[in-house]
Amino acid sequence: MTTSSAHGQKLGVSLTEKLAEFSVFSRHAERIDLCLFDADGKRQVADRAMHCGDDHIHRIDIPAIKPGQRYGLRAHGTYDPDRGLWFDPSKLLIDPYASELDRPFVYDPVLSALGVDTAYLVPKAFVTQPVRARLCKPMLPPGGVIYEIGVKPFTMLHPEVPEELRGTVAALAHPAVIAHLKRICVDAVELMPITAWIDERHLPSLGLTNGWGYNPIAFMALDPRICPGGMTELRETVAALHDAGIGTILDLVFNHTGESDRFGATLSMRGLDNLTYYRHVEGQPGHLVNDAGTGNTVACDHPQVRRLIIDTLRHFVEQAGVDGFRFDLAPILGRTATGFEPEGETLTAILSDEVLQDRIMIAEPWDIGPGGYQLGNFPQPFLEWNDRARDDIRRYWRGDQCTTGALATRLAGSSDVFASHDLTLTRSVNFLAAHDGFTLMDLVSHEHKHNEANGEENRDGHNENLSWNNGAEGESADPAILDNRRRDVAALLSTLFATKGTVMLTMGDEGGRSQGGNNNAYAQDNAITWMDWWKLDQHLLEHTRMLAELRCRFSVFSDLRFFSGEGDVEWINTSGHPMQVGDWEDPDNQAIGMILATFDADRQQQVRLAVLFNRSHADMPCTLPGGSWSRLMPDEAWNETLPARSVSFCLEA
Repeated sequence: MTTSSAHGQKLGVSLTEKLAEFSVFSRHAERIDLCLFDADGKRQVADRAMHCGDDHIHRIDIPAIKPGQRYGLRAHGTYDPDRGLWFDPSKLLIDPYASELDRPFVYDPVLSALGVDTAYLVPKAFVTQPVRARLCKPMLPPGGVIYEIGVKPFTMLHPEVPEELRGTVAALAHPAVIAHLKRICVDAVELMPITAWIDERHLPSLGLTNGWGYNPIAFMALDPRICPGGMTELRETVAALHDAGIGTILDLVFNHTGESDRFGATLSMRGLDNLTYYRHVEGQPGHLVNDAGTGNTVACDHPQVRRLIIDTLRHFVEQAGVDGFRFDLAPILGRTATGFEPEGETLTAILSDEVLQDRIMIAEPWDIGPGGYQLGNFPQPFLEWNDRARDDIRRYWRGDQCTTGALATRLAGSSDVFASHDLTLTRSVNFLAAHDGFTLMDLVSHEHKHNEANGEENRDGHNENLSWNNGAEGESADPAILDNRRRDVAALLSTLFATKGTVMLTMGDEGGRSQGGNNNAYAQDNAITWMDWWKLDQHLLEHTRMLAELRCRFSVFSDLRFFSGEGDVEWINTSGHPMQVGDWEDPDNQAIGMILATFDADRQQQVRLAVLFNRSHADMPCTLPGGSWSRLMPDEAWNETLPARSVSFCLEA
């Protein structure tokens, strides 16, 4: 065993022909020990003090270490949470650079108890040898379709996926899954967190487990429950999706960790250097800032944390070949002690890194801290989840007054949000439902949330969902109500696919998936969230397929430029005339049309495409200007009638 002075700046574990180099940062620990474990991870077989340099990196080199060796860390120092110091060598700690773990995290109160050894409970990190992935240009074209997936709920009940693959990343590479994605023209899948997470501490007593993964411990390590084959499994799945023309975007959580508030577990960064890795109230090192609403906030502006974030992103690009990332509660990435800085060092470092600069970057542009709503304020080329589009489209179809203008703004790419600083392209990710909230079918089947199964007396989750129930709350056997709900979902899907910008569809919304009105189903790792493939509505699936094909066919939907109004778009009323001030200001206006100048890939020529919206509960006569028109969905002659609660796509001859 030696300590190398030429160890360099690399953190984590590096294997050479003769030895393994271990490095971890801690500015405030008095000493850090490297602990090696046997092949079962049950018995500690070595405990060696690491050497700390002037750069606060603790290092040690050990010979004869091979891939598969299990290890952990223990940190010595003062234990005084009121001063932000949590050093307790009884706690086995995960290396923040660990890339593979031997088991999932399991919450237990002993993880918070001073002086209680936790080696029997905490996962051990594996020493691994990195393997380069095949890199290609990111597979998300302008205006493309993103499909949000929870890996386990999406695949757990798929009848064609072998049982041993269900619930895993490998299942996404199965031909039947890829065929479904191709059917609805998915350009990229966005995977809800697949890195290692731990249950919130209140869940075990309720008999519940976290099924979403938004409570991470190790940023780089894949969760063994979701990706038991580690990086090899992810790399091979990404490659299989690439071969099918589908990209992979990882949803990553850098805003907080599952170590939570001061009563939470000590598993990694808290035990290694709480003052470095987490944000604290100025002058109160014992008071954790809670901008994420989960108990702690990662100090993303600290140079070492910034480095960990960049290294994590590079890790997934270089070793798995992923196309990009979605950042949960992304303003925290740009937070400093004085607030959100869109040109701050961490966001700038992400966009300027040579490995990352061509990757897709998507921000969830809000957190719950001061000034936390930052929609439209992320630097280019970040795409941003657009909740204003979500809410305005919902309000329109719910029948709220004075929503015609708002609908048109969202259809046109939300220039009110994204055209600041003379920008001409939208960066909007338009969506109507996501993992967090109602499914699309639940949106039109429930006026109120129904989260009783979460064990919090229905207090959790958003109260205002801009939803409606079509005459009955929840399940119904009334054919008329069921038809109305299916019609409303079809109209919502049509509106979404008619917007300028990137489109995001959440798994199962193309087939009417329901969660029984639960709008905060993070702790329902069961049939509430598992997608029942046998129950998917084939009519809605076919409708979604046709919408996706239309979006591919007409160039206007891949053109991210805002409309100029100079021949590229006409807004019309049901008489076929341009919308007048009175039409826009009519609080109860029930219909609007937009005529788009676009290139038709099927005809190989410039054409005019009319998209007509009728939110009333009755058919409505409508005249289109110009020549003769045909309806595209279904393919039939235009009869100058807008069906009730529908969106019509018409092509001029």
